Amino acid sequence: MEIQSIKNRFGIIGNSQALNHALNVAVQVASTDLSVLIVGESGVGKEVFSQIIHALSSRKHNSFIAVNCGAIPEGTIDSELFGHEKGAFTGAVDSRKGYFETVSGGTIFLDEIGEMPLGTQARLLRVLETGEFIRVGSSKVQKTDVRVIAATNRELVDFTLNGRFRQDLYYRLSTVPIRVPALRDRKEDINLLFRKFVIDFAERYKTNPVQLDEEAKTLLINYTWPGNVRELKNIAEQISVLSTQPIITGNELRKFLPEKGVQNRLPIPAGHTPQTSEFANEREILYKLFFDMKKDVTELKKMFLEILQNPSLAGTAARYTHESLLNDHPLNGDQKQLYDVPSVMQPNILQQPPSVGHNQPVIIDHSHDDDIHQHEEVEESLNIMDKEKELIEKALKKHKGKRKDAAADLGISERTLYRKLKEYDINE
Repeated sequence: MEIQSIKNRFGIIGNSQALNHALNVAVQVASTDLSVLIVGESGVGKEVFSQIIHALSSRKHNSFIAVNCGAIPEGTIDSELFGHEKGAFTGAVDSRKGYFETVSGGTIFLDEIGEMPLGTQARLLRVLETGEFIRVGSSKVQKTDVRVIAATNRELVDFTLNGRFRQDLYYRLSTVPIRVPALRDRKEDINLLFRKFVIDFAERYKTNPVQLDEEAKTLLINYTWPGNVRELKNIAEQISVLSTQPIITGNELRKFLPEKGVQNRLPIPAGHTPQTSEFANEREILYKLFFDMKKDVTELKKMFLEILQNPSLAGTAARYTHESLLNDHPLNGDQKQLYDVPSVMQPNILQQPPSVGHNQPVIIDHSHDDDIHQHEEVEESLNIMDKEKELIEKALKKHKGKRKDAAADLGISERTLYRKLKEYDINE
């Protein structure tokens, strides 16, 4: 089937090379039963590609259902997909078929697959590999014949590295990956899409379609479109409804474009990498904090062992530590007296009375030297999952088990916190 006829059938506007390539891949894979992973930013039209694949497949006369994995609560997603038996959980007053059972013979589109909980991912992997599933609360294995098309606006490869997505499921889903280009990568299609949208809205609202002057066209093309086609359609509708002029100038168009998006068009300084992840800043800060803490603790351990092995170094170590603290934290005279050498840095050292100055000799007590036989340096764990579990436990303890407050303190959603509690087996 020709690409142009597919565009006409499904209302796809554009002739960019990246878009045509994605459509060609969708057409070629449609006649097979392979799993497909559609990758693209939010608003690029990933669901349209799933409909194209289903409509051109041998399953086109059977059911097609689209499921947004990010919109279903974690506690009920297994029931929604695989069904449940009566009494399987509170509120299960009757047995219920899941999507994989009702759509058998057809196609199921799993949007935002990256938001699927790990437990559900294991169930989905079994369906993909064996065609078998078990209802929640049942022990009976059932068969299904469903083609799975998944979509995500995240990079699942990164999710597999930090344990948020199963690696085996990723490779099973991405048998044939299709990458739908962002609107900013299809600049030649922006004016075509805008023109199509304003004509449609003019017919709907019984008005004349607006037109753009050259400055407005240039501004429209150079805008970053973080919301992609969906955002462009919304802007076209706003202009069609609110504009009083038949010709839209650049100044008029700026009133409808968010200032943040316009500023993003400015050149990015060399060496600057913008943060694209909502967790990037927080995670980088945590990682740096952990690494700095590890370095400091290791140095303290090393100095502690050297003092134990050679007590004569204690006075030098104490003066060095004191001077380092003062150099790293320049303070006034009144504040410097607060930086006495901590007791943890002075094992087997008699504590100095408050009246003794920093330059007084340090008295060493060797009475317990014979008790020191062996010292082993224990490497501190830097496992990110251990640190994440520790932070979650601290937040829950701080807020006395209140999940909502703990989640807000951690900077995550309450749903994500609930998933982490199950994943790390944390008892509140």
